[in-house]
Amino acid sequence: MSVVAANFPEHGFPLPPEPELTPADVVARAEAFASELVERQAETENRTFYATDTHEAFSKAGLYRILVPRRYGGYEFGVDTFVKVAIALTRGCPSTGWMYTLGAAHALAVATVFPESAQDELFAGGDFLAPATIMPSGTAERVDGGWKVNGTWGYCSGAPYATHFVGHALAPGASGQLEPMLFIAPREQWRRLDDWGQQLGLRGSGSHSITVEDAIIPDHYTLPGHMSQYSVADGTPGLRLHGNVEYSGGPLSFMNLESAVLAVGIAKAALDAFEDLMRTRTTLFPPVVTRFEDPDYQYWYGEATGMIATAEVGILGAVRLWQEACAAGPAAFTRELEMRLAGISRQVEQLCWRAVEGHLLPTAGSSSVRRGERLERIWRDMSMLHTHAGSAVFLAAKAQRELSRAHFGLPDELAG
Repeated sequence: MSVVAANFPEHGFPLPPEPELTPADVVARAEAFASELVERQAETENRTFYATDTHEAFSKAGLYRILVPRRYGGYEFGVDTFVKVAIALTRGCPSTGWMYTLGAAHALAVATVFPESAQDELFAGGDFLAPATIMPSGTAERVDGGWKVNGTWGYCSGAPYATHFVGHALAPGASGQLEPMLFIAPREQWRRLDDWGQQLGLRGSGSHSITVEDAIIPDHYTLPGHMSQYSVADGTPGLRLHGNVEYSGGPLSFMNLESAVLAVGIAKAALDAFEDLMRTRTTLFPPVVTRFEDPDYQYWYGEATGMIATAEVGILGAVRLWQEACAAGPAAFTRELEMRLAGISRQVEQLCWRAVEGHLLPTAGSSSVRRGERLERIWRDMSMLHTHAGSAVFLAAKAQRELSRAHFGLPDELAG
């Protein structure tokens, strides 16, 4: 259900670098990158982000323009294309896929919720990479024409090559109390801290902290409230500006889909590593045969394959539901639908986790989890995903309760 919008030369913005590029082309390019990413996982971890030449290759391949509106020189291919690209890159290197996905994904939210005056400036460069954090931090002080923002935000995945940063600062509300304010800061208004790489996994995901010091953020780069509470019920600036229904969807539900997409990519990487062991190593007990000839290994591989394939079908189905809701109109994005999509994301992640920790890791053998082995690294990366607040807290508990509350007509607990 990929969407390819018409060109808009009358607005004076440039056409995409490759006007005839198709969604299939860009997915094929991402899949072709995977083998090289496998070979560079160690250096990516040591650097804490993927290499400059990888970044340049992604840019040249159009990967940073998949969700950028065509009006601004993007490809506007749709979230289904983006998801396939994210899975392919993550399958090659989970750290690289994580950094790419959580940097490039937020073009969709920016093109959905910010006004034309902001988008004309924010997307002027064509490529768009913006880590986004959900935890409000720092302060915003009212000044002429905007806000003076100060603060430090952690876990900004995608920071090394980011063109922008999307965050939430605490600003005085109408009642005088501090309330979250969504803002976007161009690259020249913040600096990246060298504080990533010591975590259990995803050491190469470029999830550094970002510091903003006395940055003046203009009014049209800000929105009151928290991104998770943004309502599309009355339509969106993105829909009115671009005429593409995918810029009218709920930002919260798409953000929840992102972590499930990454879980599928990581699980597929683990299955690839296990298959290599199946083909190259022998059984531990007689009869000693290559593992792929052994009935037990056949079962473990087959069971994990089925679980991961089910998870992939689940996330692609959730994306289709999200797109169908976009096409149905703003009223389709009910609180219940948003939480139902979150529930699907939760189950996708659980299937991936159980496939890896229940079937692949225990039977791979201790030599395959020595430091530097591919499966060892993937295991750490998947474990790290389960410490992410979106997965461990929101999807694991809050989203389940909110789905039930929405279904039975109870008040929205998340709204406070």
